[in-house]
Amino acid sequence: MDQPRKTSRYALILAGGSGQRFWPLSRDHLPKQLLKLFGSKTLLEMTVERLDGLVPRGNILILTNTQQEAAVRALFPALPAENIIAEPEKRDTAPAIAIGIGWVVARDPSATMIVLPADHLIKDDAGFRRVLDQAACAAEFGSSLVTVGIKPSWPCPSYGYIERGQRVSLPGADAAPMYEVARFREKPNPELAEHFLAQGGFAWNAGMFIWSIPAIFSELTRHCPVLADFVSELRNSKDFMATVRGQFHRLPKLSIDYALMERATRVLNIEAGFDWDDVGNWTSVGRYLDKDAAGNQHNAPLTTLDAADNLVFSQTGQHIALLGVHDLIVIAAGDALLVTTRAQAENIKKLADKLPASLK
Repeated sequence: MDQPRKTSRYALILAGGSGQRFWPLSRDHLPKQLLKLFGSKTLLEMTVERLDGLVPRGNILILTNTQQEAAVRALFPALPAENIIAEPEKRDTAPAIAIGIGWVVARDPSATMIVLPADHLIKDDAGFRRVLDQAACAAEFGSSLVTVGIKPSWPCPSYGYIERGQRVSLPGADAAPMYEVARFREKPNPELAEHFLAQGGFAWNAGMFIWSIPAIFSELTRHCPVLADFVSELRNSKDFMATVRGQFHRLPKLSIDYALMERATRVLNIEAGFDWDDVGNWTSVGRYLDKDAAGNQHNAPLTTLDAADNLVFSQTGQHIALLGVHDLIVIAAGDALLVTTRAQAENIKKLADKLPASLK
């Protein structure tokens, strides 16, 4: 097989989303990726820094929304202003990614492009770069679209799954195994998730994509021509943002999986050889906090008596005392306090819908 052509690399980071699951810290203007849940940096900052050595900073596009644009710009004052874009409205991942493709194709129509969520926790940055570099090389070989798959550690019904086919061998590609994608599977019920895990050959869909611009444009033209036309308009536009504002609302609301990945001619899946957590709710955060002998997870000064398996997170640093309680989640923000049970973590989003506007 010929060696991959040397091309420039770009990255699109999807940094929109709402701020409900991590209330009271998160708000509409301050979602998970803009919170400092794991130290002194936000998840978005960690995502950008993880690309160092893989993609030049000037080739990184951050796509957010109008509510969060100011906060994103404040995090990255050194990025060119045109590298941060607020989509005019929510229209799912396919139109959002089409903005990024248009942005890249206007700069280099032969480039390789990486698409990443902004809110995943990955600690092994070097391992991430090795896998993504191999994925980019695979995309540069030809017309394949590449996805990153996470080896399932439990039968999670909240993730989409990738069913793998034959293993693919590429010269020098030894950072992680790579497979043909047999098909994408929607979020399963618990019984089907158990079956996937028992059967083997399945990966969690991490929402990370790598492709060459010629390959992705060819697939869009074949399977979603309305998005291909939008990309062409962006490429030829004399005012990129004016075209986005004028055309974006006309695009169909489609996920990138449904619009393209499930229909593409050839998709490869590379196994992530690095740690990964999508940090879906507060219980996920608890796994990374200090833990006392009674199983209480906390980031703040804590005194307990007959209290076990609680999760305490304080933005204010105030001392918290727990007496005779178990399996609680206690989250203290400057202007609000949340007390719930671990079993109700997934319902915090529903609670947030009922809050006064000043706390959303």
